[in-house]
Amino acid sequence: MPATLHDVAALANVSIKTVSNVVHDYKHVRPDTRERVLAAIKELGYRPNITARGLRSGRTGVIGLALPELSLSYFAELADSVIRAAEKRSLVVLIEQTGGGDREREIEMLSSPRLQLTDGLIFSPLGMGMADRELLDVPYPLVLLGERIFGGPTDHVTMRNVDAARAATRHLLERGRRRIAVIGGHEGEDMGSATLRLRGYREALAEAGVPFDERLILPAREWHRHDGARAMRDLLAAGTPFDAVFGLNDTLALGALRALQEAGVRIPGDVAVIGFDGLDETQYSLPTLTTVDPGRDEIAATAVRVLAERIEGRRGAPGNDGAGPREYLADFRLIERESTAS
Repeated sequence: MPATLHDVAALANVSIKTVSNVVHDYKHVRPDTRERVLAAIKELGYRPNITARGLRSGRTGVIGLALPELSLSYFAELADSVIRAAEKRSLVVLIEQTGGGDREREIEMLSSPRLQLTDGLIFSPLGMGMADRELLDVPYPLVLLGERIFGGPTDHVTMRNVDAARAATRHLLERGRRRIAVIGGHEGEDMGSATLRLRGYREALAEAGVPFDERLILPAREWHRHDGARAMRDLLAAGTPFDAVFGLNDTLALGALRALQEAGVRIPGDVAVIGFDGLDETQYSLPTLTTVDPGRDEIAATAVRVLAERIEGRRGAPGNDGAGPREYLADFRLIERESTAS
């Protein structure tokens, strides 16, 4: 049978209340008593009953994180950042995948019975859009991530997509590049990462007096490496002249990098390449990839902090006490590496 609170108290020779105080990290426990209780917990392998704790306190100490797909490196690294931020607040993270842009699965996620195990949810949709804003009006704390929905009924933490993409394009323009191909366009998209990053790209071209060429915008509905490689091979086959590539995420840029090398194109001599996301693996590509870090750690830390505030009631639920939803924008930085070196 699993060890109980009573078992820990008996082994440590303390009261059940004292064990509870240690488990809940109550500050006013003598150091030697705390050490004795912790030693007993370790020896017995005791695990707190989250369900019972939730019934008593109204909280579980668990938050949900719903992401499109962990096979995309950005979301895997974002999940890691959220977990580390949550650990600093003694919160556990329950991760759910919503299927890489499956709108119906995302909507189902918002009413999933598993959410009863959590105190709130950090939610990053890809399939839902602006028309779905009202569906975010849920009876539990919710923090929205991403660029699919703006102006909704919940707190929103996002990145400066337009500004960051403008900075990435300027970086290439400042190195004398004038035929900048973009990989990752989403045809027919009304709002999203691709739309916003393309807006920044076009603004930078306009500022520099460089004509926009539709032939340099390469669609990629999915943003995996093979999509970037395929788009680049298509561009090379078409014979459209270009001297730089802006991958709308790092995985697209890494795929393009591979296709360029297979074709014998020198990087950055013939073609400069830049990505977007600041993935750890971009430090180890050959050549190393210049990228934009959109503030992933800041996004994670802010989302966890804001959700914790809602859970603790310091600001209350949006719309219920006059504390309306707020939008938070993370800062970005451009990381220059070998793929765009002068």
